[in-house]
Amino acid sequence: MSVAKEKKPPGRFRQLWRVYKTTAKSDPTSAWLAALVLLLAIAVGLAVGFVTGDGNVFTLVLWGLSGLITGVLFAMIVMSNKAEKNAYKNIEGQAGAVGAVLDSQIKRGWRTSSMPVAVNAKTREAIYRMIGRPGVVLISEGSSARVQQMLDDEARKVLRSAPGAAVHKVRVTVDDSGVRIYRLLKHVYKLPKSLSRGEVTAVSNRLDALGAHASVPIPKGIDPNRVRAPKRKS
Repeated sequence: MSVAKEKKPPGRFRQLWRVYKTTAKSDPTSAWLAALVLLLAIAVGLAVGFVTGDGNVFTLVLWGLSGLITGVLFAMIVMSNKAEKNAYKNIEGQAGAVGAVLDSQIKRGWRTSSMPVAVNAKTREAIYRMIGRPGVVLISEGSSARVQQMLDDEARKVLRSAPGAAVHKVRVTVDDSGVRIYRLLKHVYKLPKSLSRGEVTAVSNRLDALGAHASVPIPKGIDPNRVRAPKRKS
């Protein structure tokens, strides 16, 4: 009886090539931008070699190769960022999209859950919660006009349980009237810090003690296991 060999995971360069092909197919401008970055880096390297090498061919080639390597690195960073943004756009507007992002993209020091702390079972609009150095961040998913009351109600609960914590309300929308899903974490991470690490733990424990998660019905459609955000490579 033959045993099937396990397939080796693709190498780093193959992964990067897949990212390039996928991103270039969905966003052709990203390929042109990456090529521009690559050519610019090579040009800078050759210029530095020409200025500092006094006509020495070896110095010129060395700086040209340095520019090539640097250009490839920055070009792949551009493609990776573009791929991540496109992945966010693919889940934008779906129920559970915020939960998928919170399930896969969070920096250390933040307390969160992929499950909402409040939800409207009929409309599938939901409120998610993050707790970190800036305080408590409440994130709404759905129509901003309808979920505003849900945001306000959840903010009052937080203030009753942790009166010293700052509460930030963030509306995730599919247009620029709020925060787009692909800008969510950047927006949250830029919020001013107001709590120490010990206070973050204390606030998180107080809010967890409310048992809000256990009483929130999760309607069909809000499933972060089905709506996946791109994994950030460390």
